[in-house]
Amino acid sequence: MRFASLGSGSRGNAHVVEHGTTRLLIDCGFSARDCEQRLQRIGLSGADIDALIVTHEHVDHWRGVARFSRQWNVPVWLTPGTQAACPDDVCAAVEPFSPHEPFTVGDFELVPCPVPHDAREPAQLVIGNGDRRLAFMTDLGHVTPHVRSVLENCDALVLETNHDSDMLANGPYPPKLRRRVSGRLGHLNNTQAAALLGALDCSRLQHVVAAHLSAKNNRPELARAALAEALGCQPHWIDVADQTEGLSWRSLNN
Repeated sequence: MRFASLGSGSRGNAHVVEHGTTRLLIDCGFSARDCEQRLQRIGLSGADIDALIVTHEHVDHWRGVARFSRQWNVPVWLTPGTQAACPDDVCAAVEPFSPHEPFTVGDFELVPCPVPHDAREPAQLVIGNGDRRLAFMTDLGHVTPHVRSVLENCDALVLETNHDSDMLANGPYPPKLRRRVSGRLGHLNNTQAAALLGALDCSRLQHVVAAHLSAKNNRPELARAALAEALGCQPHWIDVADQTEGLSWRSLNN
């Protein structure tokens, strides 16, 4: 089982997970053409994707979904609330899933996790292959007990470190946007993400990836330092999913 990021941040998010004969695209927040170019960087094309899982309807996760789906005849999985909130773009096929019930796509079992975010029915994901578990946890304004319980004993974690609180407070965003980002339905800051990581049993973790960093309100070295302190490791052990370059393949070893 392995995963890669095509890019993560306010300008677009997309990740790929692969095991056996199944490849999943998690979100498609770039144009279909851009997503295809990013896939080529990791040795894939749209024809290699078996399903597209959408976590919520915000444009940085949805932008290229419909066109990519039609171009490559890829079914789109999403919650009913996300489907209702999305633009009336036609996908090749739509497969609704409950944010409260596990479901299977090919060689993967997916466990959705409802999160507090200002979207219609957002759900982040834990993806397993029977032996290893990879969690995507971004786009949430605060950590709930359910979020903590879902993330226990994961082997890899892609975790939101959206902003540094001081940078946000003193940065260029207008007050309304600052309140939205830092609010209980906004995005996790470095300190919140580190506190979550520190509360988990991390004994199985092989990879931690800081994701969805704000270009104006955070820096990779700040996100790395916060998560490294929580884990008691060196900052270089923490990966960062870059907005432009993404993150190359990371494998989960048995």
